Amino acid sequence: MQEISRLYPLLEQPKQIVVTMHQKPDPDAMGSALGLYHFLLQLGHQVQVISPTNWAAFLNWMPGCEKVLDYERNTQKCDEIVRKAGWIFCLDFNCLPRTKRMAPMLEQVPAEKILIDHHREPQSEVFAYGVSDTSKSSTAEMIYDFIRMSGHAHLINQDIMQCLYAGVMGDTGSFRFPSTSASVHEMVAHFKLNGLLHTPVHENIYDNFLENRFRFIGHVLLNRMEMNYELNLALIWVTRQDLLRFDIKTGDTEGLVNYPLGIQGIRLAALVIDRDEKRKWSFRSKGDFDCNTFARSHFNGGGHFNAAGGERDESLEFNLKLFREVIQDYQAELQSF
Repeated sequence: MQEISRLYPLLEQPKQIVVTMHQKPDPDAMGSALGLYHFLLQLGHQVQVISPTNWAAFLNWMPGCEKVLDYERNTQKCDEIVRKAGWIFCLDFNCLPRTKRMAPMLEQVPAEKILIDHHREPQSEVFAYGVSDTSKSSTAEMIYDFIRMSGHAHLINQDIMQCLYAGVMGDTGSFRFPSTSASVHEMVAHFKLNGLLHTPVHENIYDNFLENRFRFIGHVLLNRMEMNYELNLALIWVTRQDLLRFDIKTGDTEGLVNYPLGIQGIRLAALVIDRDEKRKWSFRSKGDFDCNTFARSHFNGGGHFNAAGGERDESLEFNLKLFREVIQDYQAELQSF
């Protein structure tokens, strides 16, 4: 994988470009993809954003989101576009399997793949150019760096600012996580000096849900949360019946894993959801508990040091039993909080 800076001189040559991200994109994945989309259009490229799957309705306000294609719903059309692409920008994921059913197509096409991501252990051998920086708050911040360092900061318009601000805001927990560096605030200051209205972005991301989601959260916190104060952790599980009862859609469980971290003394929060295909895990921690290593070791996952995810094929009951067993090996780390 060549350094991303080698791509800068080539940006002036118009190409057919696909921009994609991980499945079930969050604000950072969709925001970084659409921010890059609006930038590349200004350089004269033909650009199509393709999401491997559907996405949460609270992302639909983003400028350009109405033009994003869902690979699972438009597989044939997307495959034709991917085959014709000269470049494929891969954002906010570190390995092709994170694009789910889109991965085989990405593997076989001759287009040069370009990685911009902040997760650990990238699949470097499949990318022609790229940058992987785990110190960055978000991929959205990295797209901002990409635009600025390529010499095109003057092209950052309102559409780009709204998309990238949403991405950074989402991945930093509204600027409260340790990843919120000085460079994040410098980026936001740049946006504010150029007229960004940040309040509508917050409202669109956080104040844009239906009543059933709040009743679902109340039900889960009351009936599906197990506290272990000896190990300073909280475990939440969501059954398939819960999802059906409250008519839960993509994005409605976003942020649920973070709730227990607001409880005094809790150092690790774990959430497992009984999805149709797999049991999906999310892990969030405070301090020096390594969620990435924990997820990789036991739940076929990974991510960041304080935020990671995973999945297993076995039943919800098996997963809960497994977690309660393996977490005992981490007593020393969790009790030292």
